Amino acid sequence: MANAKTTHDAFVHAVGSGHAPTRKLSILALALGLVGCAAGPDFKTPPAPQAMSYTTGKPPARTASTPGELGGAQQFIAGQPVAAMWWKAFASPKLDALVVQSLQHSPTLAAAQSTLRQAREIYAAQSGSTRYPQVSATLGAQTLQNNSAAMGLPGGERRYDLYNAGVGVSYAFDLSGGNRRALEALAAQTEWRRYQLDSAQLSLAGAVVATAVKQALLAAQIDALQKMLAAQQEQLEITRARERLGVATASDIATLQTQMEQTRASIAPLRNSADQAAHLLAVLSGQEPGTAKNPRFTLDDFNLPADLPLSLPSELVRQRPDILAAEALLHVASAQIGVTVSKQYPQLTLSANLGSQALTAASLFGSGSLIWGVAGQLAQPLFKPGLKAEARAAEAGFDAAAANYRETVLQGLRQVADVLRSLEHDAQALQAQSAAEASAQTSLQLVEQQYALGTASALQLLTAQQQRQQTRIGLIAAQAARLNDTALLYQALGGGLQPQTQALVQTQTHAPAPAASSAGLTSSPV
Repeated sequence: MANAKTTHDAFVHAVGSGHAPTRKLSILALALGLVGCAAGPDFKTPPAPQAMSYTTGKPPARTASTPGELGGAQQFIAGQPVAAMWWKAFASPKLDALVVQSLQHSPTLAAAQSTLRQAREIYAAQSGSTRYPQVSATLGAQTLQNNSAAMGLPGGERRYDLYNAGVGVSYAFDLSGGNRRALEALAAQTEWRRYQLDSAQLSLAGAVVATAVKQALLAAQIDALQKMLAAQQEQLEITRARERLGVATASDIATLQTQMEQTRASIAPLRNSADQAAHLLAVLSGQEPGTAKNPRFTLDDFNLPADLPLSLPSELVRQRPDILAAEALLHVASAQIGVTVSKQYPQLTLSANLGSQALTAASLFGSGSLIWGVAGQLAQPLFKPGLKAEARAAEAGFDAAAANYRETVLQGLRQVADVLRSLEHDAQALQAQSAAEASAQTSLQLVEQQYALGTASALQLLTAQQQRQQTRIGLIAAQAARLNDTALLYQALGGGLQPQTQALVQTQTHAPAPAASSAGLTSSPV
């Protein structure tokens, strides 16, 4: 508010000096001069990061590739926007259906949507109370009694009826822009609620994808262990037959049986985790675990996206809902400074009423029944030391919000950097795991042949089986990691949430779509 301080000082001087008519005119002129001002700073969007890359050194344009399932190379397309329904990149109809169901039936999203509607109505209520005159109508009747003798007048007691009707109008002028700043803060709070909803949608979609991938990972690991268990059972039967022929010992049987039971025992925790994943998917999709009928996922249900979007850091701050939410809170803190500063300036309120008053209902609007009144009040704080401290507190709140915004931006950049490196290393890990699994499979086949011929011991067979089991489980985990980190990249980039994504939630709540911005409630410079 460029000239507000000067105007304020002049107002205080006008109140305390000069002749009455001159003083009244000075006060009125100075008060009107405040109209259109908005106390406090006008909010400015923080500058975007200037870096052109998320990591030190130039990241590879594409990842390594490996023959086999989920082993294709992935390339990063700079500047490509993130799709609104990014989970469709995995080309899984089962996953698509489950994510949509979750967005439509999640209680978490229903609560966030209701909170957003509540914030909008609070803004609308406050806007109606402060931006427009308040008009009210009255209609009443009362019976009165007075005693003239009590005042030394003749006449004694008298009882009569009094009827009245009227309309009143009052308006508080926003001279210093405090009301506008308060509305600006409410609008920014509404934006914050909107971005909270966006964050909840992004988190929910990400949780569904991650849990579905985990369920597929567990199913593949359980299947691999069951196949290994069957092979170990077969080797155990061969060893028992060899013992009967005198070419194997009881120790050999015990060794192989121990390994088989250890494999069997390792399956139970995986089944438990798979059941928990199914329960979580039920809750995420708004269903009871005991009655949910969600599909079971396997790794075959997913395709690995070959082309991945990659926004610039400067674009990231306009895409991630958590960063936009932090910016909205910074806007709230900026507007609150104006609210506190405005309390140091004059407050002008005007009111008027027009009506009728009569002793009978029939003559209520007759000749001589008209009543009216006009009132005005101009108040200026002269000594309130707490107002200065309140303004300093608001400034400190803005500084804290600015620091929180900066922290949110840094964390967002870090998350993208982490997942970019993870995708690079995931591809390399899958390449190594695939080679290790192939080598372990070849080694096991050779040892099994040697064991059947009696040239390898049970201990050698046991070692080969353990290596095969470990490398197979590792290969499956490496495949799932590529899917999981691909989903994390979409989330780290903000998920590309657009109105069509938000519409999935609104089919449940039937609420109007969130506005693109704060209804034009920008600051008014002096």
